[in-house]
Amino acid sequence: MERHTITPRPDWQRTVEDQGLVYPLTRYPDGSLRPYWDESAYYSFTLPEVEALEEVVEELHAMCLAAAAHIVERNRFPDLGITDARVVERVTESWRRRAEQPSLYARFDLVYDGTGPAKMLEYNADTPTSLVEAASPQWFWMEDRFPGADQWNSLHERLVDAWRRQAPLLPPGPVHFAHSETDELGEDLMTVAYLRETAEQAGLVTEALSVERIGWDRLSRRFVDEKLRFIRSCFKLYPWEWLVTDRFGKHVLSTLDNGGGSGTTCWIEPAWKMLLSNKALLAILWELYPDHPNLLPAYLDGPRELAATGWASKPLLGREGAGVVLHPPGGAPEVRDEPCCYQGLAPLPDFDGNRTLLGAWVVEDEAAGLGIRESAGPVTDEYARFLPHVIL
Repeated sequence: MERHTITPRPDWQRTVEDQGLVYPLTRYPDGSLRPYWDESAYYSFTLPEVEALEEVVEELHAMCLAAAAHIVERNRFPDLGITDARVVERVTESWRRRAEQPSLYARFDLVYDGTGPAKMLEYNADTPTSLVEAASPQWFWMEDRFPGADQWNSLHERLVDAWRRQAPLLPPGPVHFAHSETDELGEDLMTVAYLRETAEQAGLVTEALSVERIGWDRLSRRFVDEKLRFIRSCFKLYPWEWLVTDRFGKHVLSTLDNGGGSGTTCWIEPAWKMLLSNKALLAILWELYPDHPNLLPAYLDGPRELAATGWASKPLLGREGAGVVLHPPGGAPEVRDEPCCYQGLAPLPDFDGNRTLLGAWVVEDEAAGLGIRESAGPVTDEYARFLPHVIL
């Protein structure tokens, strides 16, 4: 794994916008702009490195599924902050009938510098973003700059194949694709638009709408779109923890189709994905697989022995590094007021002053690609940059 500098392509911004990345620039709090898509540098990997990472990702995914089974079987829901009996019941049913529900994709965040084992920082299996740039623009960048090279990137083909395979699990009618109108950058909008495109390439009929414009028909007691058509299946880039607690959350739970026609609306991702997008998963993994080379020690009751080596405290729910606090070695073993996961400190590798995070994608149950984000600070936040990669 190496970082290289390179001259960006002429008119690169228009090029990636035409390929679906309509948010190539990041605006900082002071109003200044900096590229989010950054092709002034790239990363290279050897094929053995990528093959080893693929094995790690698929092993971690299998471990996460085993941890989800453990949560359900041992009723560990309170450890995840899930105390509503209705939510527990529906998630449990969703998990036990998961073979009957469409489940598409997820992203691991890994620490890796090319020298030691990759370490899992977290798993977003419900609403992962940075998909568009990983699947499309970086592939076309490689074809422009390194024709004949390869890339860890089979995302597009795998997504289309996944929709095609899982189409028989969907109820009749179009698949609705929903994003939130609160998305200011356009990232959620384009992620949903891209996934909708992959579904259409698989032969599905689709409709687009925003989460805020989903309606509830009191007479039929069903969700409807703006044309008053029943929403029988819906891909939503909207976290489950929001969906079940907002104004219509009780209707989501009462009409949830967990497979086999058990309800009136099938949501994608399914409800059991709540188990994999909660930071408590990290502590349960460490409990089930202590000293695993690809895990970091993690606990729910405090940093324990990590006070000697440093730790990160992470809210159980959150995106883009929100609420993550890093504690250097030797600090007092502080316990936060809000429920948190306390994970061993694994500083992001420093490449020429850039802190690098690998986003490894899973489609269905297989490793499918890689996206790389860089940040100036130790936490990968909303101001991180995306850089392409190649296998040389």
